[in-house]
Formats: sequence, C-alpha cells, structure tokens
Amino acid sequence: MSTVTFRADAAARQAPRSWLSAARRDRELARLAAGGTLDVLVVGGGVVGAGVALDAASRGLSVALLERDDLAAGTSSASSKLVHGGLRYLAAGDVPLAWESAAERHILMQRVAPHLVRSLPFVTPYGPGFVSPHGALATVGTHLADLLRHAARTPGSRLPAPHRIDAEAAATLAPALRRDGLAGAVQHWDGQLYDDARLVVALARTAALHGAAILTRCTVERVDGGRVTAVDRRGGGRFELRARVVVNAAGVWAGRLDPAIRLRPSKGTHLVVRADTLGLPRAGLNVAVPGEHNRYLIALPEPNGTVYIGLTDDPVDGPVPDRCEPTEADVDYLLGVLSTALDRPLTRADVVGGYAGMRPLVDDGAHPQSGTADLSRRHVVSDNGERLITVVGGKLTTYRRMAADAVDLAVRAYRLPADRRGNTDRLPLVGAAPTDRLAAVRAPRRLVARYGTEAPQVAALADADPRLLEPIADGVPVLGVELAFGVHAEGAVDVDDLLHRRTRCALVADWYAAARPAARAALG
Repeated sequence: MSTVTFRADAAARQAPRSWLSAARRDRELARLAAGGTLDVLVVGGGVVGAGVALDAASRGLSVALLERDDLAAGTSSASSKLVHGGLRYLAAGDVPLAWESAAERHILMQRVAPHLVRSLPFVTPYGPGFVSPHGALATVGTHLADLLRHAARTPGSRLPAPHRIDAEAAATLAPALRRDGLAGAVQHWDGQLYDDARLVVALARTAALHGAAILTRCTVERVDGGRVTAVDRRGGGRFELRARVVVNAAGVWAGRLDPAIRLRPSKGTHLVVRADTLGLPRAGLNVAVPGEHNRYLIALPEPNGTVYIGLTDDPVDGPVPDRCEPTEADVDYLLGVLSTALDRPLTRADVVGGYAGMRPLVDDGAHPQSGTADLSRRHVVSDNGERLITVVGGKLTTYRRMAADAVDLAVRAYRLPADRRGNTDRLPLVGAAPTDRLAAVRAPRRLVARYGTEAPQVAALADADPRLLEPIADGVPVLGVELAFGVHAEGAVDVDDLLHRRTRCALVADWYAAARPAARAALG
C-alpha cells in the first residue's frame, strides 16, 4: 500500500473540527501551557475520561484531557466489547445496577452510537452433562433482563425477546457445541460494540468538536489544588496547567493521584481464535463455569472473522502494572472451561492472539476475603475538597452515567460556569445515525460499521491512491484508508496506536506482523 498524498498545510486548513492529529495536539499543548485557567482538566484517556471531556465541553466549559499514552491504551481497549443489559447483576440480586446497565445500553444503541453497536444473539446450552441440566435459571434471568429492556424502551426489533430453542437450532447458531447431552438452549440478545477502542476515539473526537483539547503522551506527575504538573512525552520537558477542577479518570491507576481511593483491581483475560475453529458461529456462547454460582465464560464472534473467548476475574495484588498480558494459567483455564461444552476441545494451537486488562473495582470492605468476582461493579465519585474529583469503578456500558455524575459534582461543588445542563444522553457521537440511514451510506460496509456516516470521508482518502481501498496485507481485514484516517483524523502517532487501537490488528499475532510495514508507511 502507499500513503495518502496531499499537502499538510491544505489538510490543516480543511480538516473538520473533530479531527485529531499530532500537529493539532502539539499546537493545543503549546497554547495551554502558555497560561490561563481551564474549567475542567481530565486525567485519563479511557472511555470514562473521554466521556467526562465530552460531557464538560458540551456544557460550554473549557476542557483539556491529558493521557499518558494513547486513547484507550489501558482497560478501555481490553473489554469483552459488550454493551450489556446487566444479566449478571440480576443474578446477583442487584436490580438497580442491572437497570442502570439496561438504560445506558438503550442510550448507546439508539441515540449516542448506533453505528458502533450491533445486536448479538447468545445461546446458553443445557441438558444432561452440561452444568445447567434444565436451563431454568437462564430462562428466568433472561426474561427478567427482557423486562428491563422493555422498561428502557429498547425496541424488540433491536433486541428480540428471549426464548428456548431446540438442540438443532442451538447447533446451527453455535456449530462447535457438543451434541452429546445437548437438550436445547436459551437464546437471548444483547449489544456488542464493533470495537471498544473506536468508541473511545469517537468520544474524544466529539469532545474536540465541542472545543476540548485532547492531549495524548502527557504524563501527569502531580496534582495540587487545581495545579497540574505533567511531562510532554512527545516533545520533552515539563509543563504546568491550571484548572478550576481536575477530574481523575485514571481507572486502576487513580490511586496515584488520590491515595485515599481504595481499589481492588481485577484482571480480565481474553483469548482470540479464528472463527472457523468454532465452525463460524452466528451467536455468542455462554458456558457455565463448573463449581461456581452464576459465572459463565463467553465466546464472542467478531465481525473481523475471529472469536474472543473470555474472561477471567483474578485479583491483581501489589502495585498495579502499566500493562498486563495473558498468562499460561489464563490460557489453560479459558480453554479448559470452554471445551467442556464443545465437540472438539480447543488446544493452544488454536489460539492466535489474546489480551488482558484491569478493572478498577472499588474496595468497599464488604468482601475482604472474597475474590474480585464478588465485588460490585457500581461506580463511585468523590471530591477530596481540594479541586480533585475522582471517578472509579463501573463498567464500559455505564461510562456515560459515570461521566455525567462526575461533571455534575464538579459544576455543583466548584460553581463552574456551565451554560447548559448535561445532555450526553441525547448527543450523538461523530458518525452516528439511525440504522436505516446507515444502511443507505454509500461506502464499503466495513467502513460504515466502523465509521458510520463518516465512511465516505474515510473512503475519499483513496482518491489520491485507489490502492488504499485494498487490504493492507494478505489475510488482514483492514483497508489502507483506515490507517490514513487514523493518522490524519484520529490522533495516532505511532505504529502501535494504529495497530493496537485504531484497527486492532495486534489482536492477532500474524496480522500484527503483516501490517507493520503498512502502518509505518502511513505514518511516514
């Protein structure tokens, strides 16, 4: 492939206000470091931090976001990619949390990002030899979850009602299921993100559209009463910014800025296999974990021809590492549990990739001896009284509620000059549109699924070189224009930004190796 060829100065003049680039980042950092006071400074470029930046900027506040690495470089690119209705929380008896999940799922699927969320069917098998011999619990749970779906007003056309299916139908949806003892399955639907990192990028770009400065590669060293000292990891040197309020959205690393925060981080690991290894499944597969109450592993078919298998829930003891990776024990555990429901057990040879992330679970002291699976997924917003507000806990599905709660507290506690109330429940992200309008967008379907109504703009980057509408390497389902757009509009500054988070090539080891030359060319 080759790179887009157009003049950098012309691109700068013509770029939409939502476009992020290395040049824009450098200009905005220089402007802010020169002086002045921001209304809100956000620390952390994950889904919650980007959500806070958008919420605050959309209220008319001056905002900057500082991220030490890249957008979604931590937990927010290591999720199961689900926008779920809280079925697990219902099983644990936490109806308010399940309702919050169902309500936020509706907002994401119907108004905020319908282009990034699709409906995915799931099957939970039952019968002799399966952990669930009758499927009664799954039936009751999914019907209770459907009541919340109905209360949230998510239409049945998007998320149909759950029902039981026979063994033949279950095997059609999940061909790798073992037939021995399979009596049937409970089928239900939930939301699935095409890509969690793309949601974060869309949030950051929409915040930039509303005036927020998005500054990656900036490590915050100290926060002192609204004064933030940070290091520019791209240009070098320290700088200082001032803000009326600092919002700490650093996830599992939030305690580095606010030592009063008590977290019990949990590591979640996923494996990646090729879809044909599991017979090209058309539905997600829930597999009950033997010996554990209401715990399931999931096998999630992805639009890119892979299946994600997850996930573990293991406490992270000691200092929180900057990165975590799947361990040998993680691989054995995930393959072993999933294989209990398969005709052919999976082996390590079937695994083509994997990833791991850490959940910032709040330590409420209620389960001091238990594992992190017992901890609540509720979020907490706290104010240290010295212009530092911290938001932690929660989950990807409820990022918007977390962000709104943090900004509400900031506006109230520090009398910020917001010119309107929060409206992110009605504010579409860049590229968003109803499903019928998305179906009419004239661009390659892969681009529409990833960029929504912006897909024609992305495709237009190939006007200078038609080869950019071709895959970047043999066997890699990524088009050249995606790399070009990542550089010119989505703030990518190095190869890993492009391959780990803008295109997710790095989730498959062979794709990552094959795509590196194209990524280097795009950056060049």
